Amino acid sequence: MIVHAGSINRHHVHMLVAIRPDLSVSRAVKHLKGRSSHKLLDEFGIMRKRYWGQHLWARGYCVNSRGNVTDEVWIDYIKNKTPPEPDDNFEVTSVR
Repeated sequence: MIVHAGSINRHHVHMLVAIRPDLSVSRAVKHLKGRSSHKLLDEFGIMRKRYWGQHLWARGYCVNSRGNVTDEVWIDYIKNKTPPEPDDNFEVTSVR
C-alpha cells in the first residue's frame, strides 16, 4: 500500500492510496485504521485514557476510484482541502 497524498482535520482524513490488486478495499481500510489507531494510542497516552474500551475511528469510510481523473487532480484536491470552519487548537505536529 502506498499513500500518495493526505489531509487531516478534526473530523475526517482524505488520502490518495494505491493498493495491490489482490487486496480488497475493506481490508486496506481495516489495516490503515488498525495500524494508525495502535500507533496513536501508543504515542499519546492521553488518548489511551480517553478512548479506553472505545473505538478511535468510526466504522464507516468513503472510497472513490480515480476513474477518468488523474492522480495530480486528486493530489491537488486533497492538498487544498480545508475544513469548512476553523479547527481552533487542531494541528498536525509531525509527519513521518
